[in-house]
Amino acid sequence: MHKVIFYPVQNGDTSQIILSNGKRLLFDFRHLNRGEKEDDPAIDLKSQLNSELAKAKRDYFDVLALTHADLDHILHSTEFFELQHNPAYQGNGRIKVNELWVPAAMVLETATTEQWKTKTEFVLWRQEARHRLLRGEGIKVFSKPKKLKSFLEENGLTVESRRGLIVDAGKPAVPGFSLEKDGVEFFCHSPFVKHVDEGDDLRNDASLILQVRFEVAGIQTNYLAVGDSTCGVLEDIVHTTKEHENEDRLEWHLFNIPHHCSHHALNSDDKGDKETVPLPLVKELLMYGQSGAYIVSSSKPIPDTKGAYQQELPPHIQARKCYERYLRQIGGRRFVVTMEEPNERKPQPLEFDITSAGVSLNTTGNSGVNIIVSSPTPRAG
Repeated sequence: MHKVIFYPVQNGDTSQIILSNGKRLLFDFRHLNRGEKEDDPAIDLKSQLNSELAKAKRDYFDVLALTHADLDHILHSTEFFELQHNPAYQGNGRIKVNELWVPAAMVLETATTEQWKTKTEFVLWRQEARHRLLRGEGIKVFSKPKKLKSFLEENGLTVESRRGLIVDAGKPAVPGFSLEKDGVEFFCHSPFVKHVDEGDDLRNDASLILQVRFEVAGIQTNYLAVGDSTCGVLEDIVHTTKEHENEDRLEWHLFNIPHHCSHHALNSDDKGDKETVPLPLVKELLMYGQSGAYIVSSSKPIPDTKGAYQQELPPHIQARKCYERYLRQIGGRRFVVTMEEPNERKPQPLEFDITSAGVSLNTTGNSGVNIIVSSPTPRAG
């Protein structure tokens, strides 16, 4: 059995994959200091993860994947993890990272003098990524734009010399994990080279997007892990994936939707009065969901109230209505919001089990007994 866990961090992202062989992969990290207070609904992420690691008798993650460098995905992470490039960020119980996964944009982003002096968090992660890439170990960089080639050459290296550390979009699997050895493979959908070399947005448009394919007893379950992507990027993904006849890589039983249920991941121009209408290829992506599937919104609660329809910042109720519509059409099971489960006052981590019976959401009732809600068995691999 594998697990996928989503943590309630308000409008932000932190999730973890725990493989049946014990390997742990953390995706993003957003710790809110107010979550350390007992009466705040946000989780104390540092304490939660430290506790989980202590129970597993480890002080490291096999992989830390940072989808992009916005604060809602990296807040207070440099206080928690050990950074190899600077002794000031080592020791004192910091959690180690065996392998760092970053989009190429995180290596290439520029920083102002003030950001550099104040050690802004994205600057620290940029330096950590550069340190590992130049050293030649402990990192995977996703996408191979011309700017990355130039960066390596400026440091006396070539792309070929770091070929094993660079993952291109559209490749069958991220090196280091396989269905045979680990029961999982990672297919990189994004970032595209053009979103780095030609784009103005080196974060949302160039963020890391993966299809995670699990296998248990020959049965496959697909998880679509998306950063804060926009609808334009998602349309590019659908178009390119179909063009290369990799349509099975668009299938999902579990979908972590982009940008905290923002309408911009469906239709950037029109939120809709009551419901967002998705762009055509985004609609196709939603229809690749499988029977019994789940959608997860890593966000604040999304109430269906009159005032919610006027809300400018995500989450957007109109977007939720759209996702729920297509979830019904594919025979999906539930739309789940991280800050709503099991209640808004004190939400708990959402834990999905991946077994030969499909994907299951565990919810804990007042009795403390785990209740498992299973989807139908997915297709065999």
